[in-house]
Amino acid sequence: MVLPTGVYRADHVGSFLRPKSVLDAREAVANDTSNLEELRKAEDKAVADVASKEIANGLRSITDGEFRRAYFHLDFLQHLAGIEIRGQTGLIRPHGFSPPVLAVTGKLGHPKSIQVDDFKFLEQAIKDNGGGATTKVCIPSPTMVHFRGGRASIDIEAYPDLDEFFEDLARVYQEELDSLYQAGARFVQLDDTNLAYLCDPDMRKAAEDRNEDLATLPKKYAELINAAISKRPKDLKIGIHLCRGNYRSKWFASGGYEPVAEVLFKELNVDAYFLEYDDARSGDFKPLRHLPEHKVVVLGVMSSKKNTLDDKAEIIERLKQAAEIAPKGLDQLCLSHQCGFSSTVEGNELTEDEQWAKVRLEVEIAKELWGEDLSK
Repeated sequence: MVLPTGVYRADHVGSFLRPKSVLDAREAVANDTSNLEELRKAEDKAVADVASKEIANGLRSITDGEFRRAYFHLDFLQHLAGIEIRGQTGLIRPHGFSPPVLAVTGKLGHPKSIQVDDFKFLEQAIKDNGGGATTKVCIPSPTMVHFRGGRASIDIEAYPDLDEFFEDLARVYQEELDSLYQAGARFVQLDDTNLAYLCDPDMRKAAEDRNEDLATLPKKYAELINAAISKRPKDLKIGIHLCRGNYRSKWFASGGYEPVAEVLFKELNVDAYFLEYDDARSGDFKPLRHLPEHKVVVLGVMSSKKNTLDDKAEIIERLKQAAEIAPKGLDQLCLSHQCGFSSTVEGNELTEDEQWAKVRLEVEIAKELWGEDLSK
């Protein structure tokens, strides 16, 4: 089958370990010894460098490493009108991290494009390295505005009716996607923790305690995401990554995909799924039986959490096991690590050299299974 534009047999979720130059520049701003202009200069240099390294190590879906963010979601969502970030100190959990929370304090709006300038810079960096790759834009899923706080985090005066809230949330995403498309973007990935969290028994219980209806919530989220991407042109492809938590090599949620599988594969109108499958926490591959024949799954069977290389033979065997269940076998599958290497500014517990060694192994495995052309 033909892969969607922007998806490759050896792919990745998006974030890479932040270089010391960016960490130092960010700390200087926090300490009032520098300014945002200087931070931007440091980020620009680091983004150009990481784009070059992605290409040199065999990737063809190129991101900015999320170097301009401290959190994968907050740094984007805070630019929407009507949203505030509360609780600046994240909470450490036994297996992971709970970041600051969002509050909807007024009507949602999209006063200006959020990612366009970053997209244009990265697009040029790729061209400066000879092109031949896709500029991938990663943004948080719209569900991130609702799940953790639910009704209580949404101002009752601004939104007495939650249906209006979801309509406005979809609209601001439509506007951002339109801005990106007009700038030239052709692949956008939505990073979503919440459909994955709805696979976790403890998370499901917490959602019930917030008076969420677990029988309808996955469908409501699918409807929200579908509305958010409903006005995209046909040549703007959308992927979604289901994240189970990724903070300093720790995870946050577990449980197989079965509770959301049918909604995920049959009702969500995306082109590609980036799914975590790096260990037993994610369950077996049986949910892939619901995968429509025209869609692809990028299987995160490799681990960005460990500093050691995955076992090549084991990864190939797991991909073959998944292919036995996917309707069109290996043709519908691609390979990646389960998540990024640095979903927050701190990063996972490995070095940059170890990170790139992992990427090279992934590319090697993908070429062995699918051939030299990773776009086919």
